[in-house]
Amino acid sequence: MAIWNPWHGCHKLSAGCQNCYVYRTDAKYDRDSSVVSKTVNFNLPVKKTRNGQYKLQTDEIVYTCFTSDFFLEDADNFRIEAWNMISARRDLHFLIVTKRIHRFNINLPWDWGDGYDNVTICCTCENQNMADFRLPIFKSLPIKHKHIICEPLLEKIDMSNYLDSSIEGVTVGGESGNEARICRYDWILDIRKQCMEKNVHFHFKQTGAKFVKDGRLYNIKRKLQHSQAAKANIDL
Repeated sequence: MAIWNPWHGCHKLSAGCQNCYVYRTDAKYDRDSSVVSKTVNFNLPVKKTRNGQYKLQTDEIVYTCFTSDFFLEDADNFRIEAWNMISARRDLHFLIVTKRIHRFNINLPWDWGDGYDNVTICCTCENQNMADFRLPIFKSLPIKHKHIICEPLLEKIDMSNYLDSSIEGVTVGGESGNEARICRYDWILDIRKQCMEKNVHFHFKQTGAKFVKDGRLYNIKRKLQHSQAAKANIDL
């Protein structure tokens, strides 16, 4: 697994952005998260060592643009170069998470066709409003590998009409941080049931900091949020 953040900075877009971890982290260093700029690792996929080998080895999964949004308006020109590097490294698999699926077609590579085999696009939806806006767009797009992410999950979501064989999986999770909003186990189980009925993979990633189960509120430390989710043993 590798992390590639070609640019840094973003603009809050919807309810899921309210307590953005990038903004929280930048605030510690008095950095303006709304300023978007290339990072020193912009060309990481094609960087080579002194002996001429790629720094990122074949078959690695590359978590892409996690300190911004790959389809951010400010990065439209950057994205052209990024797509070129993704195309050049067909031996890597790039995982891209976005809240801006409605901008997917802007500056798309000329040879995209029905999608690159080495790219998974993850569309986020934190509430019913965003699910109903983003998922119909997502399903209509030419993408070979599609994944839905409900994180932070802020309410019960009915996505049953959007689940079929074109969706490879759904990941759910609560919100972290001191200002985290509540995530309810009932919401998690409801999405799991929808996935089960449509034969779609399901992953419970993390509880979040404030987790309600059986009517009881649990305040869960950051280091335990993933392990507590794993203990539920409800992945499909």
